[in-house]
Amino acid sequence: MTTTSQWGADIRRVGVDPVGREALRALIDGDIGVLVLRGLLPAAAFERHRERAATLYEHAATTYYANGKLTTIGPYLAKHLDDPDRYFAEAERMNALCAQVGFTVADEVRAAFERVLGLRVDLAEEPGGRRYAGACVRIHPDGVANPMHNDLIARDAAGTGLTVAGLAYQLSCVICLQECQGGGESKIYAKTWEPADERFKIPGGLGYDHGVVAGVPALEFAPQAHDVYVLNPRHYHEILEVSGDDRLTVGFFFGGDDALEHAVAWG
Repeated sequence: MTTTSQWGADIRRVGVDPVGREALRALIDGDIGVLVLRGLLPAAAFERHRERAATLYEHAATTYYANGKLTTIGPYLAKHLDDPDRYFAEAERMNALCAQVGFTVADEVRAAFERVLGLRVDLAEEPGGRRYAGACVRIHPDGVANPMHNDLIARDAAGTGLTVAGLAYQLSCVICLQECQGGGESKIYAKTWEPADERFKIPGGLGYDHGVVAGVPALEFAPQAHDVYVLNPRHYHEILEVSGDDRLTVGFFFGGDDALEHAVAWG
């Protein structure tokens, strides 16, 4: 892991190191780049869900962009903002599929957040009862990188009327089920998106040109199997090229109000 003196990772061993909502506040305020929770679930739980994730590979889909591709199992909201009905239909299928095979690792992590961080995280739901996807499985095979981008649902879903568009903050949780032999680091920059950055957006591609973060401090964090890490996705971030086995993670976003007592999650 590489850091600067101003921008680093906060690694906590659950049950050994003290950890609470103040760590999430540090992410929201930009005081740290990533919060890493080790031992949040028993090792056996991670291994059990890694095996169950393997049974879902036949449901994987790849989305191609001008500058990269994303292979996922389950929908991710940003892809379907022009057609929310399709997103909710796919979310319903994904939630049912996960329940069918007992792939509940995201639910278990959210329950652990309440025990460890004092933050209750429920699955987001629209007033009419439509539920968001509980998680998105992300597969980064050998030779694949994830272009630099940021995630901000309040910006991307503005005007849609979706519940999650009105949240005061947004964080991203990543559950590492399998690490790769080399590469695959999450590189997180000490810069959040602002409207003027749109001139750096890659036409037809995913994310932004690196000119937007020129001279900005960054950290590189290589997740280990069984790590659960949380970042503020408004900060520019990318995944460096993977080498060897698939980098297999499960992700969801969560957000809420400034009190940090209750949040909702979506994939």
